[in-house]
Amino acid sequence: MPGAASPQVEGTTSVGTNPVTGEAVVIDLRPATFITRGLALALDLFIMAMLMLLVSFVVLSAAMLDDAALAAILLVSELAVLIGYPWLLETFTRGRSVGKLAAGLRVVRDDGGPIRARQALIRTLLGVFDFYITSGVAAIFTSLLNSRGKRLGDLLAGTYVIRERARPEQFVPIFMPPPLAAWAAGADLGRIPDGLAVAARQFIGRSASLAPSSREAIGADLATRMRGYVSPPPPGNPPVEEYLRAVLAERRRRDHDRLARRAAERDVRRARNEHASVLTDVGSSLPR
Repeated sequence: MPGAASPQVEGTTSVGTNPVTGEAVVIDLRPATFITRGLALALDLFIMAMLMLLVSFVVLSAAMLDDAALAAILLVSELAVLIGYPWLLETFTRGRSVGKLAAGLRVVRDDGGPIRARQALIRTLLGVFDFYITSGVAAIFTSLLNSRGKRLGDLLAGTYVIRERARPEQFVPIFMPPPLAAWAAGADLGRIPDGLAVAARQFIGRSASLAPSSREAIGADLATRMRGYVSPPPPGNPPVEEYLRAVLAERRRRDHDRLARRAAERDVRRARNEHASVLTDVGSSLPR
């Protein structure tokens, strides 16, 4: 839609319809279905109706004003609930209302990042038109015209609703490629950021499901980033995924060894403390 370009995080691109992180990993964010969004909306509308009834009861029972003043106060109060409830909740919960929380949904930006107050306000204000002025017809019509099920508010805010309750991915073990084992054992891997290592790990786990062109481009980008932290470079010109596997496998081995050493040191200290405690008890029990 012209004029509704989606906000992008620095270093973020897209592959197909999926956003890609700065570490070049495709984020598989599945748009919410029409039914689950409808259920979430129904719960939110019920909550807002209850809040409006509560506000009306408090105003009518506490205010000693004429009819015109009461009508104005009630109108302002109902608008505050209508606008404030979704706006404040989606702002402070990073894209979730009570209904979305119950349905396992969240609003995100087009690049996969959390929404901010501006996006939440645009969605809320356009929601008045989408749901109330047009009785939901505008929301249904626009959501059927795009693959992410966006309503008008989403199109203008650069957002869409995703399903958070997704099936966990199957764990894919990473093994050391034998030709790179000797090089990896002597390489300096200590400066690799945790985020980059996680990104490479996710790419290896998802690479088989990617399109060949996307797999090649994302793997090359990740390997280029990784080479900035790993030295010396590997011998020859190994395939990108073998290089990443070797780095990740060696990094995991070193982490495991470091944790094992720490556990052994704790056991030694514990044994020494217990031995010292026994000697102290024996010494205190001897006659003086």
